[in-house]
Amino acid sequence: MTGKQKRYLRSLAATMAPVVQIGKNGLEDSVIDSARAALMARELIKVKLHNNSPEEKTIFQELADMLGAELVQVIGFNGVLYKAKKEPKIILPK
Repeated sequence: MTGKQKRYLRSLAATMAPVVQIGKNGLEDSVIDSARAALMARELIKVKLHNNSPEEKTIFQELADMLGAELVQVIGFNGVLYKAKKEPKIILPK
């Protein structure tokens, strides 16, 4: 993914609310399943890591790897993941 494409996705994610939240139980199956479902529906999601979570910020890359998604951005305790569909809704610039 090019820098221009990442910038475009970051701009789309700026106004989004987190749809997946990682809490005190960490990265459990229910979190992975909800992230997978959200990615299939939206292509671009924001994930929030709560302060009481035992996980570190590297969890965003681990989650992206599990889902076959691209980690677009990590700012503070928020991460943005992107996974294109076969017929994408989001058209990336070249």
